[in-house]
Amino acid sequence: MAEAGRASGSPATARRPVPPRPPAGRGHAVQVSVIVPVHNSECWLDECLKSVWEQDFKETMELSVFNDASKDCSAEIIEKWKITLEDAGVPVIIGSNGSSQPRGVGFAKNQAVIQSSGTYLCFLDSDDVMMPQRVRLQHEAAIQRPNSIIGCQVRREPQDSTERYTRWINSLSEEQLLTQVFTSHGPTVIMPTWFCSREWFFHVGKFDEGGKGVPEDLLFFYKHIQKGGEVFRVNHCLLLYRYHPQAATHSVLEGTIWNHRVRFLEDRVLSSWTSFTIWNAGKQGKKLYRSLSPANRKKVTAFCDVDEKKITKGFYTYEESEERPKPKIPICHFRDATPPFIICVKLDLTGGAFETNLNTLNLKEGMDYYHFN
Repeated sequence: MAEAGRASGSPATARRPVPPRPPAGRGHAVQVSVIVPVHNSECWLDECLKSVWEQDFKETMELSVFNDASKDCSAEIIEKWKITLEDAGVPVIIGSNGSSQPRGVGFAKNQAVIQSSGTYLCFLDSDDVMMPQRVRLQHEAAIQRPNSIIGCQVRREPQDSTERYTRWINSLSEEQLLTQVFTSHGPTVIMPTWFCSREWFFHVGKFDEGGKGVPEDLLFFYKHIQKGGEVFRVNHCLLLYRYHPQAATHSVLEGTIWNHRVRFLEDRVLSSWTSFTIWNAGKQGKKLYRSLSPANRKKVTAFCDVDEKKITKGFYTYEESEERPKPKIPICHFRDATPPFIICVKLDLTGGAFETNLNTLNLKEGMDYYHFN
């Protein structure tokens, strides 16, 4: 959700061909509800809501906006767009938090969903912009995949921001959408691109409403997977995804994300492994080891690396342990290590050297190794 900014104008006055839509209500079920949480979003809101107006989706669609205690001109911009959208056959439902304090992104998204009525939910952050074909293409995909979160490829703005992250979002294979859910990047399809059925959303159980600092999208995504949900990406760029200092994602502490990721890894992967190797004998690998439960620490047979200095040391001693003698974990070269691996090496950072090393072992991702980087 966006925060802070400056009003950028009013609804577009240029005419466009409006696709013929059956009237919502009066016996006609709404197919898609576009869900937009808003908090102090005036700087981006015109472009965001204009992109709803520009959708080429020909079935019934509504916009559900929840204004979470905005103190800027967001409410006025929403009201202006309500007129324009309803003239184009798109009903607009507006809810608001009347208190002076925002309740947070999870609460605002839940309220926008609750007040809506569409068979499918299309999530949109108030600082992002949809391409005209987004709702149509994701709706087509969602009909075929009732238990899936449907994502899409994105274009980042500014263009040079978070290059590695954007490349990761756009290039994961269909299998990696499920195998790479433990990485520091978060959900393998990003929240502002989510599209799913209303029935499945409530089956998973809504967003955490803990407020600022809670990674509500990651927690929902993990619950979704735990309940057997699938992940699919439409391989078209359907969203302009903005990066800016006011974005709510910056309020979530790295340590909070780390702890959720470790617990999810333990639950989904390590619980079924009897032993494993941590690939990275440096800071991140040791941090993962220390973060594991005592039972899972005992399953670590070795650290592996390419750094001769680390390998020459021979062992990592877990000094914080209360065990006597303190656990000593062998350190070896990756070619001498035994899979399965939990890999704590960041992808796309070594000019391909790490990826080449991994490929020489002819292992299968999701069976012989998982990335936790």
